[in-house]
Amino acid sequence: MPSSVGIKVGTVAIGGGAPVVVQSMTLTPTRDVEATTAQIAALASAGCEIVRCAVPKLEDAEALKRIVRLSPLPVIADIHFNASLALKAIEAGVAAVRINPGNIGGPDKVELVVNAARRAGIPMRIGANSGSLPKHLAELAHADQAEALVEAALEEVELLEKFDFRDFKISVKSSHVPTMIRAYRMLADKVPYPLHLGVTEAGTPFSGSIKSAVGMGALLVDGIGDTIRVSLTADPVKEVEAAFEILKALGLRERGPVMISCPSCGRDNVGVENLAVVVEERLKAYPEAFEVAVMGCAVNGPGEAGDADFGIAGGRDVGFLYAHGRVLKKVSSETLVDELFVEIDRWIEAGMPRPKRLKMAKPAALAMAEASLIPLD
Repeated sequence: MPSSVGIKVGTVAIGGGAPVVVQSMTLTPTRDVEATTAQIAALASAGCEIVRCAVPKLEDAEALKRIVRLSPLPVIADIHFNASLALKAIEAGVAAVRINPGNIGGPDKVELVVNAARRAGIPMRIGANSGSLPKHLAELAHADQAEALVEAALEEVELLEKFDFRDFKISVKSSHVPTMIRAYRMLADKVPYPLHLGVTEAGTPFSGSIKSAVGMGALLVDGIGDTIRVSLTADPVKEVEAAFEILKALGLRERGPVMISCPSCGRDNVGVENLAVVVEERLKAYPEAFEVAVMGCAVNGPGEAGDADFGIAGGRDVGFLYAHGRVLKKVSSETLVDELFVEIDRWIEAGMPRPKRLKMAKPAALAMAEASLIPLD
């Protein structure tokens, strides 16, 4: 079930029907204010909406005041084991704190942090990771780790509710995708609070993005999840890029163009792989949301390219440029990509009008054959 309760991290709404929020975490030592704020700026440029900073030491907590002042994004302080650091982070003006109530020093310490967050008017993030479950749940974790994750999270929820504090979001993250999916499904049936999704320690950009897409996508498509972080062993900008691709693929968010391209086969006579790489790279400069198809031959070209706002279908010497379901022109293969972007720029300048689509009644190969009769520009 989607969360019915919403919170705000700074000015960013999470849960309660708000769009799914993308967040990431800085890799720099937080006490290095210059490096940390530079990384936050890069994340903001990539579309990140909330940023988390690790606070393992006093110097990190003391640096937060400047970071918060300089950051274009709401800053969450990530705290483990030390309640006093959480209190200092709240004093520094962070937009939220992430704590694990099970390792912060007991219920009394948790209450101190809760009361400070309440006074500051900021939310918290709580929850469990499969790698740091409480010892008393070890037997349950051995039998069913997903159930143990949910039980750990519910214990934390019960504690915060005991302190009459309900301004929080929850995570039950695991590096094992099926466990993560099962845990969030169980938790979503039991609580109304916003859920922070993630496959923890997912891996490198290639494998980690796939794991994250499978895990978070399976939940998001059913309306489970309010904010996501793709945890990659990489520059955190890559996390934000992957997160938006997941949300764009599900139709949940728009940020920049979507490109579709054929997988190539023995019919490819234009080198569609290289063509797609060139188009994708040039599309990165566009913040507008639209769809571009890159096809390598006549079989899928008219149909697939016709479904996109713009499309190109290549050939040995000439290619075809499509716009909004119609063949726009036939051009030399050497200028095909440049012509595509000329038309895209012209369309954007005109206000991105989308004409009524015409259904393609003819077979793709026949439509391509007829299009081949168009004079070359």
